[in-house]
Amino acid sequence: MTLVPGLDQPVPGRPGSAPGGLDDDLRALFGHSTAVFASLAGPAHMLEAANPAFFAAIGGADRARTGLPLGELLPELVEQGLITVLDRVFRTGQAVTGRDRRVLLGTGADAREAYFDFTYEPRLDAGGNVTGVRMIGTETTQVRQAQALTAEHGALLEQIARQAPLTDVLHGMARVIEELSPDEVLVSVLLADADGRHLRHGAAPSLPDFYNEAIDGIAAGDGVGSCGTAAHRRQSVIVSDIATHAYWDDFRDLAQKAGLAACWSTPILARDGSLLGTFAMYHRTPRAPQDYDLALARIFAGTAALAIERHQAEQARQAAEAREKAARADLAFLLDASTALAYDLDATQTLQRLAAACSPALAPLCAVDVVESGRVRRVATAAPDAGQRALLASHIPVYDAADDAVARVLASGMSEVARRTPTGPGPWHDLGVTGYLCVPLLDRGSTFGTMTLLSVGDHTFDGHTVALAEELARRAASAARNARQYTHRVTLARDLQAGLLLPGVPDVPGADVATYYHPAGEGLDIGGDFYDVFPLRDGRWAFMLGDVCGRGATAATTTALVRHTARAVAPLLPGPQAVVEAVNRALCDRPGSHGTGFVTLVYGQFTPTPEGLDIELIRAGHTAPLVLDAGHAVHTVEASGLLLGVASDPQVSPRRFRLRPQESLLLYTDGLTEARAADGEQFGEERVAQALGAATRRPAARQLIDALTDAVHVFTGGHDIDDDQAVLVLTATGPGSGSIGEGR
Repeated sequence: MTLVPGLDQPVPGRPGSAPGGLDDDLRALFGHSTAVFASLAGPAHMLEAANPAFFAAIGGADRARTGLPLGELLPELVEQGLITVLDRVFRTGQAVTGRDRRVLLGTGADAREAYFDFTYEPRLDAGGNVTGVRMIGTETTQVRQAQALTAEHGALLEQIARQAPLTDVLHGMARVIEELSPDEVLVSVLLADADGRHLRHGAAPSLPDFYNEAIDGIAAGDGVGSCGTAAHRRQSVIVSDIATHAYWDDFRDLAQKAGLAACWSTPILARDGSLLGTFAMYHRTPRAPQDYDLALARIFAGTAALAIERHQAEQARQAAEAREKAARADLAFLLDASTALAYDLDATQTLQRLAAACSPALAPLCAVDVVESGRVRRVATAAPDAGQRALLASHIPVYDAADDAVARVLASGMSEVARRTPTGPGPWHDLGVTGYLCVPLLDRGSTFGTMTLLSVGDHTFDGHTVALAEELARRAASAARNARQYTHRVTLARDLQAGLLLPGVPDVPGADVATYYHPAGEGLDIGGDFYDVFPLRDGRWAFMLGDVCGRGATAATTTALVRHTARAVAPLLPGPQAVVEAVNRALCDRPGSHGTGFVTLVYGQFTPTPEGLDIELIRAGHTAPLVLDAGHAVHTVEASGLLLGVASDPQVSPRRFRLRPQESLLLYTDGLTEARAADGEQFGEERVAQALGAATRRPAARQLIDALTDAVHVFTGGHDIDDDQAVLVLTATGPGSGSIGEGR
């Protein structure tokens, strides 16, 4: 065997990196077979001659003597039966062989276990007489130890392949080396931090706890013990005597307390050369390594590298899966919250759902405040119980208070987070608040409110929660803005609609009047259908029902133009034809910005008489009115006329008739006739007449409308309508009577 010269020997940290590679390491590990020879004389087995290997095997210089009986030179062999075997060979003249024979050499603490393959042969003189015994053997101790280490090394590799915990692998590796090494050794594995600048405790089953705790976290640097220096240099560092070596100046007392005298440290390197840790072998007496020790360090440092890299890869995989799972959870949370925020178009309800989404997902407590008319109003709270919600709702931040977090966020438009109670007055103590996160609600860069999350107990806000809260606040602010815009539009639409439709049907003497109106859309999708009933002079009444081409605000302006023009000119003109022609002129003269769509219209006037209602009407391109007579038959009111707003002369002509008591006049728009069933078929004018005929005898005006709309509903299967629907019914009741049928 060859000792390593000097104190420091650069040896790469991965197996196979030695000058001869892995083969040399294995050869050094398994060692070389050593042949021993001794010649013994006489029945006392006097040692006459032996080779140096024999003396090295039995224990060194103090036993390297001849001329003594073997039992006297090695008294421990007597109890082990070896002298008895020699006696038998001398007595019988027959050779004896043995394989892998265990022998203890030396006594007490100095005893060494060794294994030999041997042959004992008789020595014969010329006459064939036995004069002595020759001992020829091969020591197999190192091979046997290396085989055991190799088997354990294979078991470690199997553990690594099964992804056993890193601590179990490193601890098992240290124990294997300590138990199977021929000399006492204490193994330590330190793991490098992610930045490679410090070393952390990995495994050291035989080193005292105080020592492991003291070196946990040591820096990787030149002169920082054996391990710190090896980590810094990326080379093995061998200190054969800690008591005298400069690298151990800062740790000498610690090593002395732990009973450590030598330390050989090998860096554990990844495939890319980065530092994974160090593999150290300690001894209790000063000692330099042999080739066997260096090979052992290289092989097991490589094994540790494999285990650490596998562990890091598994940790990276688990971390990636955790990040992916967290990202999916965040996305699901935001999607669910966004769905809830967009459930309806009410701004207050949206912000209340925001608070509910935050608690307890992001924080135990949540409050949402908005600025209205220069004051802060708390519009939503969320808490685990009603008492906490009430307490949180009772606190209203002050808009311009410098010591209030809500006021500061409203002013800055930036989130504020702290691990303490909010500044300013509030029920923080009663709620057990330990921290807060206040996030602005922005509308086109302007802060209109805040969302405040409050921690209690051990709950804290990390960067992930802050980012999630800010994204949720952004979505909630957008949903609230849309809801406010929708509310404003709906209010505008309702105001416009109120100006286009009667607030209620007037009380008409001698007539029962009922109306029905159902627009196809919502908000600013104002219906293009319209109706009106209003009184004229001399007891006469005017009525109309029409349909404007188009929808929305433009159609609404046309509807208003028709209604208000008719109301304005009807008292001044002689009859329905003149009124309709005036309406047509108004439509033709309107500015292009007010729309160019045509209008269909039925306009008429009636006078209540003892015999019923005397009616004169104009039909301008509209669906023909129907009359349900006293015999319950349905008739079409024929009248010719063109669309309005297209030509200067609509070519209309009046139609006059009398509606007798219990007879009804029905005006309706094409939204009813064009209503479709699931197969696409339209309701049609024939079904309108059939619905009227199917009504009860002598129906009231409202009953006729119900019969018609119910028939349409059944026909369409309750599906949403595609066009506006409007109906006006006049039923003659006779003199001195009249009824009101409210529109819907």
